[in-house]
Amino acid sequence: MLVQQQPSLTWLQRERAWVEIDLAALRHNVRHLKTWVGDRVELLAVVKADAYGHGAATIARSALAAGARWLAVATIEEGGQLREANIDAPILVLGAAHTADQIKALLHWKLQPTLCTLQQSFTFAEVLKSLGRSLPVHLNIDTGMARLGTRWTEAADWAQWVAQAPPLRLASLYSHFATADEPDPTVMRLQYQRFQGFLQDFSDRARSSGLALPKIHMANSAALLADQAYHFDRVRAGLALYGLAPAPHLAGILPLRPVMSIRARITQLKTIEPGEGVSYGHRYVAQRPTRVAVVGIGYADGVPRNLSNQMQVLIRGRSVSQIGSITMDQLMLDVTDFPGDLMPGEVVTLLGEDAGQQIRAEDWADRLGTISWEILCGFKHRLPRITVNDE
Repeated sequence: MLVQQQPSLTWLQRERAWVEIDLAALRHNVRHLKTWVGDRVELLAVVKADAYGHGAATIARSALAAGARWLAVATIEEGGQLREANIDAPILVLGAAHTADQIKALLHWKLQPTLCTLQQSFTFAEVLKSLGRSLPVHLNIDTGMARLGTRWTEAADWAQWVAQAPPLRLASLYSHFATADEPDPTVMRLQYQRFQGFLQDFSDRARSSGLALPKIHMANSAALLADQAYHFDRVRAGLALYGLAPAPHLAGILPLRPVMSIRARITQLKTIEPGEGVSYGHRYVAQRPTRVAVVGIGYADGVPRNLSNQMQVLIRGRSVSQIGSITMDQLMLDVTDFPGDLMPGEVVTLLGEDAGQQIRAEDWADRLGTISWEILCGFKHRLPRITVNDE
């Protein structure tokens, strides 16, 4: 008697397209980053934007188990989601918060906020005092990013006030490089000098007032790879954590391995005749009898439509050209010269390794004139995240 199995969403995860997360690669990257910065320097894993599209809770657990000490998110909501996932490591919120409700949420989730201005600090101190609570806070010193934070020339007075405000516990002082991924280090060195000048001013005030010195951090992935002088007490690893070099001149410093792969399946094969077009607008027209493979992934999943007629994929380790306009849910390949038979269900690798060959997010970014960060963050949650090599 034939027993019918009920379909399930879990069973369907690999039936169309998926994001594959290699936790062995993540652990490998964390270990190499830890060795690079040394035992004295804490490793903070940046898991904002759902860990750059990798899955924040999964990445956070694995990174912490491999040796990361801290986590960083962009928003209170992101931090709350990690607490809901039973992650109890210290979490720094990099984005700004201003309201009493936000402060209460920070307290509830045991999250540590970034303070950016003196007025914001007044608000935090007033609300915390009214609640009879205190909170570790981290000050963002703007040394040239011109984003969040107080300018380095005005920051020492502010930091001294925060350090002496009872409801606020000054946990760290940090800044952020604007050009750490550029080959020319001029601006990065200038920012470093500005930060050092601020730190010297604050340290002198702290000593004279009997204040404890907080932790100091400035290095993102590019800066931590570029120069160990930028490491201070803690480094903030984002892109390097996920196995990508922030810039070509920083590639090869550490043997990082990409954590994310994108895979999909062939859904149909057909042959078209010379002169026939493929996909919307017929931006590709066959010059010969052409074997076309349809693949179940498209721009609604995060494959950039601007890669149409420009991208390569891997099938069994062989490079195959994508043809025609990438559509919302599907894209087409020219498999005319592919050796051997292909069938619906065959796995296609869009990003990642297959039989010793590799396509990297940098390859897409270079073609599109963008950055690897945008590529990683662009894959939608319609694609299930499937972990491999979990311990």
